[in-house]
Amino acid sequence: MDEDSHFFNLYRHNFVRLAVAVPEVRVADPAFNAAQTVNLMRQAVERNALLAAFPELGLSAYSCDDLFHQQALLDGCRAALGEVLDASRELPLIALVGLPLQVDNVLFNCAVVLSRGRILGVVPKVYLPNYREFYELRQFAPADCAFRDHVDLCGQHAIPFGSRLLFAAEGQPLFTFGVEICEDLWVPIPPSSYAALAGATVLVNLSASNITVGKEDYRRQLVGNQSARCLAAYVYSAAGGGESTTDLAWDGHGMVFENGNCLVETERFASGSQLVTADIDLDRLAQDRMRQNSFSQAARRHRVEISGFRAVRFPLELPTAAQMPLNRAYERFPYVPSDPARRDERCREVYAIQVQGLVKRLQASGSDKLVIGVSGGLDSTHALMVSARAVDLMGLPRSRILAYTMPGFATSERTLNQARSLMAAVGCQAHEIDIRPSCQQMLRDIGHPFATGAPVFDVTFENVQAGERAGHLFRLANMHNGLVVGTSDLSELALGWCTYGVGDHMAHYHVNASVPKTLIQYLIRWTANAGLFGPETSGVLVDVLETRISPELVPGSIDSQPAQRSEVVVGPYELQDFHLYYTLRFGYLPAKVAFLAWSAWGDGGRGAWPDIPEAGRHQYGMAEIKHWLGVFLERFFKNQYKRSCLPNAPKVGSGGSLSPRGDYRAPSDGEASAWLAQLEQIPDTDPT
Repeated sequence: MDEDSHFFNLYRHNFVRLAVAVPEVRVADPAFNAAQTVNLMRQAVERNALLAAFPELGLSAYSCDDLFHQQALLDGCRAALGEVLDASRELPLIALVGLPLQVDNVLFNCAVVLSRGRILGVVPKVYLPNYREFYELRQFAPADCAFRDHVDLCGQHAIPFGSRLLFAAEGQPLFTFGVEICEDLWVPIPPSSYAALAGATVLVNLSASNITVGKEDYRRQLVGNQSARCLAAYVYSAAGGGESTTDLAWDGHGMVFENGNCLVETERFASGSQLVTADIDLDRLAQDRMRQNSFSQAARRHRVEISGFRAVRFPLELPTAAQMPLNRAYERFPYVPSDPARRDERCREVYAIQVQGLVKRLQASGSDKLVIGVSGGLDSTHALMVSARAVDLMGLPRSRILAYTMPGFATSERTLNQARSLMAAVGCQAHEIDIRPSCQQMLRDIGHPFATGAPVFDVTFENVQAGERAGHLFRLANMHNGLVVGTSDLSELALGWCTYGVGDHMAHYHVNASVPKTLIQYLIRWTANAGLFGPETSGVLVDVLETRISPELVPGSIDSQPAQRSEVVVGPYELQDFHLYYTLRFGYLPAKVAFLAWSAWGDGGRGAWPDIPEAGRHQYGMAEIKHWLGVFLERFFKNQYKRSCLPNAPKVGSGGSLSPRGDYRAPSDGEASAWLAQLEQIPDTDPT
């Protein structure tokens, strides 16, 4: 087996592909229904799924009513189960099928879990609806009426039977699933809640669920909320075409959710059978449960209920021998929604959070002025917009914003003009201070070669300029009783791309510290498009977006653009923000981060991007991803000392912040060796 192909296999990275099957049925025709079930099972195997969930009572059809008390139907369903079981012997698949099952002269509505010709377990329905159009208590008994915990079925003996079964895969320790049936989800405490606390990462629901107006949305909310509450995947299959329409209708609404996010849905009211698949990220579920320690507290509180669960262990063959890319789109910009409506709402909320934080700090400081450095680049532009909104909200004139542009040895005419135009358009107090004389004095004082004419542009030369700017701002704040507004963003803090102490690292209050560079770009674009500060400001904002990202600390220009490029040193921000999100939010292994980056950004990747001008249209091969991930890991884990003494700043997104008082506490003298060692598992080339 080619190791690189192995790397590009979703199962190699703790994903599992699960299927929702909605077969066309015939009422009280088990043989036909079994044939439809087997056909969909084969389709699931062709799509490399590990598990396929079928609807409630799918071998009989749900809408049989009193026919469930006819022995011919019950015997026919057992025979149909035998047919499905025989067919499963050659299929590497776990199938969950529904049928009525008579046990000790009691009839249960059951889900049978089977694989490779073996029945792994039988789960009876716990809650039977007997209201409005439902009359299940007329035909069935609830799970609590069972007198035994094992049954014999289809020639197999001592099959686990009960509502508290967990099915644990031996080949994938993160894959354990629990089963419930339809109404079980609609009660105040679904059985799946206890199954999740007992260890199930995947919850499967065999449902019938007829359709009425508005029920589809409510059903989706139930499934989504249960998956989020349980920090689990939730696989839901519902009855569709062929069910009796004597008094009801059926839409075949199947879906798969992962921790509150809908991954896939079936087509409702489709003609014929259908099957959809979704790739579940087991690492995400495990990481969230580990980090959200209230989950384990709930397990301890309900230990009596979950102690009754039995584990059914079974062998699982993972199809890892060949390349198998994800059939799931990952956002290229995880901090920025690709959907325009969601993106606009996100921008509004980010602004509101930043403005609220700044307003509160200004009120608490006893000051009524903001002091800010404006470079004509992205970060300071957005920080100025936040400052303007803050003083507007407080009913103060924008003249309370004291804005300073401070050209140095490398400031381009482009950014200087943009800074001037922006300050004028916003209506703040605009000032310009040439820092070159004070920098020259500092360089002379410390004996730097540049002071005597040598073109030495080292880190000292760069940081003298950054330090002079910060020093001016703090002394100006002292003089005017103002508050220095910090501009550095989350991406720069993550990469250590900021001047420690007396530089852009320090401020009285940061507004951008948990906003990544890619989101800063979209916030500025949104501000311009919405015309929040008038057409003149919008025009300048568009110019800023089209300016190369640069600290402008080394002299030179190319076609009026700054010659120094941040991304040449620290990597493309669009890619590094992707690495940051999955490292910070989920703590994924570097190999998995690289696999996801390739899935989103690689050739043929399914990553989505927002349809606006500055959105990434690039592709990154595996070699580039590996290189820049190595740069990210080295800089992220070796620059914690800069983040350990950050000024206050509001947390903005669930992707996390790097505040030592908030989301992220790490030693300032930690090493990156454990993460860098993982790079050896990442191939240097793309798959063929």
